[in-house]
Amino acid sequence: MSFRVLTILFRRRWIALYFATLAASLACAAQDIDAPVKSPTADFSQRIKPLLSQYCFECHGDGASKGGLALDSLMADDAMLQKRDVWLKILKNVRANLMPPAKSTQLKAADRSALERGIKYTAFGIDPKNPDPGRVTLHRLNRAEYSYTIHDLMGVEFKADEEFPPDDTGYGFDNIGDALNVSPLLMEKYMQAAENIVIRAVPATSRAVSEITISGSVFRGADDKKDDKSKSRKNSRESRALPFTESATVSAVHTVKQAGTYRLGLDLKINGSFDFDPQHCTVTFSVSAPGGTDATELLKQEFAWQDGKVFHYDFDQKWQSGERTLSVKLTPVGQPEKRSTHIDLKVVAVQIRGPLEPEMVARPENFDRFFSKDAPAAPAERLAYAQDVLRRFATKAFRRPVDERTLGRLLKIAETGYTAPNKTFEQGVAQAMIAVLASPRFLFRMEETVPNSSGKDEGSAFVDDYALASRLSYFLWSTMPDAELIALAEKKQLRANLPAQMQRLLTDPRSEAFVDNFVGQWLQARDVSGISIDPRVVLARDAGTDKELTALFKSLQAIRAKREDEMRQLIQEGKPIPERLRSPEEEKLRTRLKEMQRGPTLDFDGALRTAMRRETELFFDSIMRENRSVLDMLDSDYTFLNERLAKHYGIPGVTGERMRRVTLPPDSPRGGILTQGTLLVVTSNPTRTSPVKRGLFLLDNILGSPTRPAPPEIPALEASEDHFEGKEPSLREVLEVHRAKPLCSSCHNQMDPLGLAFENFNALGIWRSSERKVPIDAASKLVTGEAFDNVRALKKILKTQHRAEFYRCLTEKCLTYALGRGLEYYDVETVDRIVDGLEKEDGKFSALMTGIVESVPFQKRRTSESIHEKHAP
Repeated sequence: MSFRVLTILFRRRWIALYFATLAASLACAAQDIDAPVKSPTADFSQRIKPLLSQYCFECHGDGASKGGLALDSLMADDAMLQKRDVWLKILKNVRANLMPPAKSTQLKAADRSALERGIKYTAFGIDPKNPDPGRVTLHRLNRAEYSYTIHDLMGVEFKADEEFPPDDTGYGFDNIGDALNVSPLLMEKYMQAAENIVIRAVPATSRAVSEITISGSVFRGADDKKDDKSKSRKNSRESRALPFTESATVSAVHTVKQAGTYRLGLDLKINGSFDFDPQHCTVTFSVSAPGGTDATELLKQEFAWQDGKVFHYDFDQKWQSGERTLSVKLTPVGQPEKRSTHIDLKVVAVQIRGPLEPEMVARPENFDRFFSKDAPAAPAERLAYAQDVLRRFATKAFRRPVDERTLGRLLKIAETGYTAPNKTFEQGVAQAMIAVLASPRFLFRMEETVPNSSGKDEGSAFVDDYALASRLSYFLWSTMPDAELIALAEKKQLRANLPAQMQRLLTDPRSEAFVDNFVGQWLQARDVSGISIDPRVVLARDAGTDKELTALFKSLQAIRAKREDEMRQLIQEGKPIPERLRSPEEEKLRTRLKEMQRGPTLDFDGALRTAMRRETELFFDSIMRENRSVLDMLDSDYTFLNERLAKHYGIPGVTGERMRRVTLPPDSPRGGILTQGTLLVVTSNPTRTSPVKRGLFLLDNILGSPTRPAPPEIPALEASEDHFEGKEPSLREVLEVHRAKPLCSSCHNQMDPLGLAFENFNALGIWRSSERKVPIDAASKLVTGEAFDNVRALKKILKTQHRAEFYRCLTEKCLTYALGRGLEYYDVETVDRIVDGLEKEDGKFSALMTGIVESVPFQKRRTSESIHEKHAP
């Protein structure tokens, strides 16, 4: 059944139905309405069927089927009870005050409560004493979870977003079990990743000469040292290019922990332009103590033009403990001349190995993470040690104790490996670790349940403590449980200590992953970095010159297209366009274009986009860590800004690049997430705002009242501008024409008032008072009847009169993310209980988190389909 059909149904006769429902509920007062009835079909027939027949058949029965809905065709047997999606939409519309319509008599609290209980406990068949925890598909680690887990398990960084294909999404998130499939390509990628990760992380021997690599990007000049964020360097991870024509010195400091013999490896790279450059230079590599004392010159050599060649040099040094300064000095040879070619020197890296003395050889890096001692010489003892190492590693990787059968297979792999010629014990064990990382037990979050006390299958059961530990850690950290969680799980004490552990995880820095992954998807904060916005056209639209600007671009493109081949050749050769190729018409257009571009400009670059995203993340993070009310998200007197973003917003008094909490001026339209640049940008079109997108975003992600998809072949909004001959219409006027069409009106009546309230913010999130020289009118009226003059008034209405819808929507989004599945009709009871907790705690963030982790779906799982199928006909 479509949303439009439901709207027609409710608007016409639903008021009468509700009052009749009240009478029916009073007649059944002796019964426990909160308890599941024995016969849902009989209860439906007794309480609801007569009301539908009396009040709805005029339009939807006895031969009438307005909107394609004939209720009498659903009245036989359990047909209506199986249409739970219809009842869920009814429940959402009633709770959102969309039905009955604002102009009709509204339901009294008792009537509404009776209807809600009837839908939940009769139509849905929810048993409040034994709710259905739902079905959870075996959950594969997504790319973010894989990366975090590898870091915590292996101690190395792995960029899964670069190595693996993108994860499919569902319900707005990329951690939904049903969407996380495994293709043959992904399985192959997992095998390759397991091998590469183990090679990088697991040492191949128990003793090794320590080796440290100092990247060329660490070598800085005197100017760089004054400001590590030197604006002259676009990427701090790149080595600095030293032109052969300029004297320069770059250096890095290394601390020697042990006295002894060290071997230094120096890698230098010469990058020349395509054409030969005759310039020479002298390069000096030296080592000194702090302050330039005890300087030792290790290399002094003249270099000439090369194209990408790397030069390697080795030097042995006797060092005492303490700091050493490694310096590379470039001195031009001869007098530099002006030329079009160039040649640069880069320090690629310096490797430092040592001490080289045999008695000083130490444990290799990461050894203690996997091993506890040298491997015994006796075969039996060596096998026992391998078993101990692999048991600890596999238990940690599988996030529960490894079974003996699997351990035996891993042990055979290890033994085969380390007994092979020229292989060490560590290399053999590493082969078994590769198998662990490629195992489904690592790639998927395996869960087991605790047997019910009755010994019978009751349809659901608590997950065991190990599964609960994984659910909690992947919810809040996007990674594996830490040692404390696993220790409590081993003692079967995690469930008893769950509130304290939840608080510990939330205050831990690793909970930044929750902010990044949940907020990044719920509020689409991830998208602001790559969304396409044309600042020139956006600002021109505000000034009323966008159509002329677009026409100029098209005219210039048409002129240039006529001489495309000749122009392309000149551009490739780097030659200027001769005047003979310019027409008087083009010169006129170019002159006008320059005049138009003399106005305000904006560089909507990566730094500004990053600041917008960080504002949203830090805002949510502060609510989470300070246990503030989630209603701050709708409106607040503070936000997080740096100088660049504050200037963009027109807020004075903020200096520097650091993001920090800023108290907003009393009359500021900012405050809360709805007026942050992130949301305003991602809900805009490339060249203009989109009240439709903004309104739809609020319905989907703030109020939880999604509309039906737009019908096919709906013309673009700009097509409605043709109705305004000789006038530059405002976006509000264009929308009024667009939604006048019956096919568009039902949805636009919900979306447009919400979206138009934000029209004072352009597509870049900048405040404006007019568009195309027409004053902006942000006043409107919600479909539920509340009128407002501006965005500040709307935010207050949402925060006060619609807070329950926001509580419910936020709960549904967060619960979906926590469970890794979409919510169903049987989850309504769980959501309601969490919302009740938020109401009692004035919206405290802890009430939301506590409600989720203590909920039945989070703590239990189905053991059969008996609950799900109990209303099957």
